[in-house]
Amino acid sequence: MTHQSPLKSPPSSAILTPVRGTTTYAAGLYLSRVTQRRPLAGFEAVFLALYAHETTSRGGQAISVTLPDLSNPSVYHESNSPVRNNATELNIAVISPSLEPHGTVRSTKRARIVGVALELYYSKILNMPVGSKLDFCEFCEAWAGQDGGVHREGGERKAIEGGREGSAGGAVRDRVVEGGRVPLPWELLQPCLRILGHCLMGVDKNKNKALYEKACGACRCLYARALHDINPKAILAAGSLLKLIKLEAEADNFDPTEIPDTCVISL
Repeated sequence: MTHQSPLKSPPSSAILTPVRGTTTYAAGLYLSRVTQRRPLAGFEAVFLALYAHETTSRGGQAISVTLPDLSNPSVYHESNSPVRNNATELNIAVISPSLEPHGTVRSTKRARIVGVALELYYSKILNMPVGSKLDFCEFCEAWAGQDGGVHREGGERKAIEGGREGSAGGAVRDRVVEGGRVPLPWELLQPCLRILGHCLMGVDKNKNKALYEKACGACRCLYARALHDINPKAILAAGSLLKLIKLEAEADNFDPTEIPDTCVISL
């Protein structure tokens, strides 16, 4: 299904500011219902407006970061290898490719258009309400369509009875479970993982434990989905978030005042 956008010019930032807070909820409902071939012109008009705004803001440029060339010797260590003239050369990594204008939402461009909307949400994520992040974590679990309980620390599977019905945001999942599993190409999965990374390491994790736990569950489900799809890039990215969760758990369990059970004294 396609929808022709009635907008002739991108909306202003003042108009889109309140829309960003509901982007995750709209994306969750839209992607979960798109497989049911329902009329979704209203959702598509919103995503096209966000996409047009971001296309104009970028001016045809891609979002990239510069990385140092790790093959060069470190300035903090001695090295016997000769120093090359291009020691300061940087490698450019593209986070989000340049955008092309689109007036319709086609099936081949749907993931890209929704992904750009999530990228726009991530750019203002510090100002986004915690409720929208909780909803997003719930939607990620539903989109994955995989049980992430097997990837909990210690290999313990979360009980189905308590996991799906006793969760604080279970009502959201109940509303989208009919849509369930959705395709997760990289242009859609990457911004999802970036948002989840903020939920795991951002300023809200210490203030809202429910958000941290929901983000952990979503990461496990997406990792299980990546393994199921045999997607190396997704496995590496989602697996990195699981390692962060493990390191955080180990740090919480560390007690510097506890006397170790050993006879060896380390000086």
